[in-house]
Amino acid sequence: MSHPMPLFGSFSLLLALVLCVYTLLSGTLSLWAIAYNRPLAVAPERLRETSRRAGLASFVAVTCAAFALVWAAFTNDFSVDYILHHSSIALIGPYKFSSIWSGQEGSLLLWAWLLAGYGFVLRIRHKTDVTLHAYASTILSAVQIFFLVLVVFVASPFALVPGGVAPADGFGLNPLLQYPEMAIHPPMLYLGYVGFSVPFAFALGALMMRYPGEKWIHITRRWTMVTWLFLTCGIILGMHWAYAVLGWGGYWGWDPVENASLMPWLAGTAFLHSVMMQEKRGMMKIWNVWLIFVTFMLTILGTLLTRSGLVSSVHAFAQSSIGNWFIGFLLIVLSVCLFTFLYNRDHLKAENQFESLVSRESSFLFNNLVLLTACFVVLWGTLFPVLSEFVQGSKVTMGAPFYNRVAVPIGLFLIFLTGVGPLLAWRSTSLRAIRRNFILPCIAILVTAAVLMIAGVRPWLDDDPTSSIYALVCFALGAGVITAITAEFLRGANVVRTQTSKGLIASAVLLTRRNTRRYGGYLIHFGVVVMFIGLAGTAFNQSRELEMGYGDSIQLNGYKILCQSFSQDSNANYDTDFALLDVFHNGKKITRLTPERRVYFPDTDHAQVSTIVAIHSTLASDLYIVYEGNNPDNNKPIIKVFLNPLVNWIWIGVGVVIFGTLIALVPPLKPAARRVEAAAPIGLSFRSAAEEAAFHATTKAGGTPHV
Repeated sequence: MSHPMPLFGSFSLLLALVLCVYTLLSGTLSLWAIAYNRPLAVAPERLRETSRRAGLASFVAVTCAAFALVWAAFTNDFSVDYILHHSSIALIGPYKFSSIWSGQEGSLLLWAWLLAGYGFVLRIRHKTDVTLHAYASTILSAVQIFFLVLVVFVASPFALVPGGVAPADGFGLNPLLQYPEMAIHPPMLYLGYVGFSVPFAFALGALMMRYPGEKWIHITRRWTMVTWLFLTCGIILGMHWAYAVLGWGGYWGWDPVENASLMPWLAGTAFLHSVMMQEKRGMMKIWNVWLIFVTFMLTILGTLLTRSGLVSSVHAFAQSSIGNWFIGFLLIVLSVCLFTFLYNRDHLKAENQFESLVSRESSFLFNNLVLLTACFVVLWGTLFPVLSEFVQGSKVTMGAPFYNRVAVPIGLFLIFLTGVGPLLAWRSTSLRAIRRNFILPCIAILVTAAVLMIAGVRPWLDDDPTSSIYALVCFALGAGVITAITAEFLRGANVVRTQTSKGLIASAVLLTRRNTRRYGGYLIHFGVVVMFIGLAGTAFNQSRELEMGYGDSIQLNGYKILCQSFSQDSNANYDTDFALLDVFHNGKKITRLTPERRVYFPDTDHAQVSTIVAIHSTLASDLYIVYEGNNPDNNKPIIKVFLNPLVNWIWIGVGVVIFGTLIALVPPLKPAARRVEAAAPIGLSFRSAAEEAAFHATTKAGGTPHV
């Protein structure tokens, strides 16, 4: 029996592999000939161009393979072993599509396809800097070869079922993945993972060719920011999925796969901050190169942890024994990076040195150290079970208390630095500027702390004083940072309003448009602080659990949950138990919630249970209700109710972060120019961020502040 689409998909992947090998070999040969002025039978420039076109064609080939797998899923082609194990006839269209990346082979194909897509865009934009793009294209093709080797020879998504006889139906999709966000979360997360390959390729290529200046940073800045944004969205979607589906009342449990996505995010955030010092002052070049190298390697490690079964995780839906391939690839990447660095390290000499501890350079350095400390702690805790098993023969798992003891103080220090950084000047900040810029944030911190303690946040009276103290400090620091950021906008906007006679809001918009990168960054910081305020609400979570028959109720902090009825239902995909619960607040009915407990594939050996949480959200708190099961003696539902304060502020903060990132990606009204700074006389302080922006706003009509 012939299987045309699986055969087409397999051929497409093999063709893509051949094209990528040609891209790597021809690109390497042409760049070597150009760099050392060596003659070739074919002109090196022509060979370089054929390498670029082969790279473009590889994207088309991988796209054909991806289409073949999608076709197999939607046509219920259960002769394909991957489709048999991850799809079924009863599965609705969106979940048939998400089944493509729910398993090992499909997720690797997704990695290869996204990388080919990034490479396609990079090669289309090659005229920005032909030689640098050629280096990056060649390096990307080497990464692409690794993933194509996996899907062609090791974990083919087009392998046929043993015996060649297609079953009548498939095993279906993991119930935990049958949720709308899971059709978005994995691709978004992988767009972040894969996207960091591009700045890695540019950084490694720039080091190989000893690229002069910082132009490679300017070229890759938007690549890095877009990738960081995708990874941020992927992490947050995963948090929301865990909150809405897993039914444990939280959104972050320091699970190994959660940690795997957080580590490159932390390293990438550090890179985005410290790279500004290289652009502005020509500093930290070695640091920046290794930051992006480490970020890329952490994405590979994250893929290894997620897909290899190296660690146990509720998020790991695809496991196999390909871990050794990833470990080998990581060792190759590390070796190449180390050799290239050692060979060209003299090219990375800093142009300037730190001149003052009280400066923006120092705030960026401290920011980097804190982020990397957090990254190391997460890495250590994630790999400790593997290391302990290797050394002692038994796994020792690091739980949430370990991470919280370290991560919470680190997070508070990051909030502090978020507020301090914009208020400091480059090179050195005078005592007068410190007094002027810090007085309002300090007042906001003290007033917020006093108001909260008067309102009842008194850690010394709580059962868990440490959590309450951390929450109080977070709220107070958050108020200080928000005040500092708002003051920066107002100072600059007031100067623009004086010069243009526009309203305050219009002036703030114009100020932002003149320097989208700076003020977009402020909005990102604002959003991060709002997220931290939402996270701090965890210190005040409450919960109750009760069997609830007809007419039974639960009371929790002003809420009354009354059971009106409970029943069962079935469809082709699952059986469900659900309860109808009326919710009252201070005696007034506000809503009706319907928590569910579903049993998927109830008549098979693959029966699995999933919860559908019912949530009533306000800005103050979430009422979060879980149907935990039935008492076997009386068949009454067991209902657990959580009251989780401030959760919505996390999602609001994410929205602000996304908006700020999009603003930062928009080109300013005029291209920003790097200022060549003369040495400052002793005692002279450079302007703060708002002062500098205001100064340049008044210098020229429509002028652009410096980046």
